[in-house]
Amino acid sequence: MNNNKLEVEKDLSAKKMIFKRYFDATPDLVWRAWTEPELLDRWWSPYPYRMSTKQMDFRVGGFWLYAMTSPEGESHWCRADYLAIDPGKSYSAKDSFCEENGFAAEEFPGMHWNNHFVSEGQGTMVHITIQFKSEEHLEKIAAMGFREGFTAAMTNLEAYLCTMMNLRKERGQEVRPRTAHYLNFAGKTEAAMLFYQSVFNGHFRGSGLRRFGDIEMPAEMPPMDADTKRLIIHAELEILPGHYLMATDAPESMGFKLVQGNNMHINIEPSSREEALRLFNALSEGGEISMPMEDMFWGAYYGAFRDQFGINWMIHYQD
Repeated sequence: MNNNKLEVEKDLSAKKMIFKRYFDATPDLVWRAWTEPELLDRWWSPYPYRMSTKQMDFRVGGFWLYAMTSPEGESHWCRADYLAIDPGKSYSAKDSFCEENGFAAEEFPGMHWNNHFVSEGQGTMVHITIQFKSEEHLEKIAAMGFREGFTAAMTNLEAYLCTMMNLRKERGQEVRPRTAHYLNFAGKTEAAMLFYQSVFNGHFRGSGLRRFGDIEMPAEMPPMDADTKRLIIHAELEILPGHYLMATDAPESMGFKLVQGNNMHINIEPSSREEALRLFNALSEGGEISMPMEDMFWGAYYGAFRDQFGINWMIHYQD
């Protein structure tokens, strides 16, 4: 059985740190999570920092320029220059702290990363070797809390990959654009969806009625009580060929406040992030935005609003 914990080795004499981590996800998905900026932005920075890529050109000679921003709004900039790439298998990069335009901050040590992705069983083992110029540089990075921050980032990645693999199992490898109606209930989702199932003789997609207690919530969220854990976080019911009702409970204990008129949305799932943002901007013009387009903890790029005619919409792009 694979241990999904980060293994860490610090070798001062060789001036390097070695990390190993197994993920219950396919190599292609793990590779994408490390090499596509919109996915890296979802997990690379430890909570409570927010991650944002300014520029990324994943090729030999290209670079990745990104910032980790604290809750107080202070940004720490880094740059990774790609030195070698074996698609789907490995890459190496020189990583350094820098200022916003990518010029290196000489007072901080640089690092040379070698990342390898190996298929193992049903998942992927990631081997990471970080080489330093000197023992002093290694110790300085360690004293800055690098190990703790990187461990937190690996936990973020595990949560993201787990969500993606569950979605693949439920919806298949190919996720096509579609439209659905999304319903919110104050604790009655299970009763309502079972009622609609009986009326339409429909069938639930995926795992059926998924409860709040069935998923791993972000660490920063407050603990849920037993009643909340039994509520439904997501259900998809096909009522006619190709047409779905999707639903969730919206408990006040988690900050929701339902009133008649805001408990049904038209849910749009486009084929790309760019199309998701275009639809969001166009449809919400003159309306009222309740949630801007952002990367969510369940792995989606998502936003919600009421348009200028009073119609509620959700825009939901899933990689």
